[in-house]
Amino acid sequence: MVAGAAFTYNTKHQVEAQLSEVRKIEAMIRFEQDSLTILKADWSLLTQPARLQKLTEIYQDELQLAPLDAHQVVGVDDLPAKPVEMEIIPSTRVDGMAEGKTDKVTTGGVVR
Repeated sequence: MVAGAAFTYNTKHQVEAQLSEVRKIEAMIRFEQDSLTILKADWSLLTQPARLQKLTEIYQDELQLAPLDAHQVVGVDDLPAKPVEMEIIPSTRVDGMAEGKTDKVTTGGVVR
């Protein structure tokens, strides 16, 4: 009976310690999510096209910038994909491969 009570007390103590760890991790997750939300808000504020246009007007002479239109600013998702290099195998396939004759061509393909 005493051994069963001791085992139950020990198990209860371990569960409470693990629950405490879970609560700490959940609090850390909430803190990081809040930090990400704040950073996203700051980023959207800093990358507003009208703000960037105003900064270019202010610092155009000092930085020797070309005139900028607010519509020239694009997001990272709007940038084209990195070009992909493809090999063109000559029509004499076996002969060209044996001699290592391949020309590299750059295309605007999307890597997936």
